Amino acid sequence: MACHDNFDHVATMTISVGIIDDSDPIRESLQALLHAAEGFECTYCFASCEEALAEKESTVPDVVLMDINLGTGMSGIEGVRQFKQRCPGIDIIMLTVYDDDAKVFEALCAGATGYQLKNTPPEKLIEAINEVHAGGAPITSSIARRVLTLFTQIAPVPAADFQLTRREKEILQHLVSGSSYKGIAHDLFVSIDTVSSHVKSIYQKLQVHSKSEAVLKAIRHRIV
Repeated sequence: MACHDNFDHVATMTISVGIIDDSDPIRESLQALLHAAEGFECTYCFASCEEALAEKESTVPDVVLMDINLGTGMSGIEGVRQFKQRCPGIDIIMLTVYDDDAKVFEALCAGATGYQLKNTPPEKLIEAINEVHAGGAPITSSIARRVLTLFTQIAPVPAADFQLTRREKEILQHLVSGSSYKGIAHDLFVSIDTVSSHVKSIYQKLQVHSKSEAVLKAIRHRIV
């Protein structure tokens, strides 16, 4: 996958858009929408993040529309992290059926620039792509309300002692930063199994059941 040296495409007046969704009908529908809209081009379509990231000849688009649930492969949220690591200037809009707090929080923490539901009207989706390309962060009103609620929930509270070890705090910091288990293992020179074991201990001590819950609690209680 080749990255642009920069992301300044204003001169062309055309916004290049990529689509990553494992549903053939949805990809085809989005392609048709973009081809019919003035000032847009659909540069590539993929059913998985793995395919998109492995594409060597393709040029990374200005904006990517990314689904969250992509079958049995890499999730859209992990895909956002991978894309942002390789090409920090790319804008990614999550286009999904999920509107629960955990998915919203994880996607935004991973680096998503916008969050739209798949039932968004076509004209609103085009507006969202234009907005994100212009430097905005398009989020539906219902999602915006959830984000505001999340900020309230993670407002700092007095620091608490959860008996985390130094290594567990290191790993929790990596989770807050959006690192994958593989990335943590590489950075800390340990095995992925070791990371998984520490994460299980962290969950038990924080009394949480998912990474997003652990990240929320870590931020709220100023653990890291």
